[in-house]
Amino acid sequence: MKYSKNTFSLLAVIVVCLLALTAAAAGKPDAAKEKRVVATVGEDGVQRVKITGGSYYFDPNYIVVQVNKPVELMVKKDGGFIPHDIVVKAPEAGIDFKVELTDTFQPIDFTPTKTGKYAMYCDKSLLWFESHREKGMEGTIEVVE
Repeated sequence: MKYSKNTFSLLAVIVVCLLALTAAAAGKPDAAKEKRVVATVGEDGVQRVKITGGSYYFDPNYIVVQVNKPVELMVKKDGGFIPHDIVVKAPEAGIDFKVELTDTFQPIDFTPTKTGKYAMYCDKSLLWFESHREKGMEGTIEVVE
């Protein structure tokens, strides 16, 4: 059986793409693994955490902050062309935002007023496919005393 040059070229492109996808996936944090961070408090009394969102993950994905103290989350997207956002809907706790992630850090400011655990997620999806949240792009903001 003879194969044309085009067949070999196509096969080579497929192999290179599969290797690139495997290497890219290996460099991403495990979405199922918890990465917990306690917010650091600045001299101004503001609790700060940097969060990066990317291919179906947040890093870190578990944030601990204190109640009744201002919080500043600095959020950004980790490259790529797929759009992502970060959403927390807990207005009863003083936490209510939906922010599109960009390639540069941008602040999200709030002051949590109630202790508890609140879901943080990306609500993007494409047509009928799984949402980014369903693919593992979610986390938790825990508000403690």
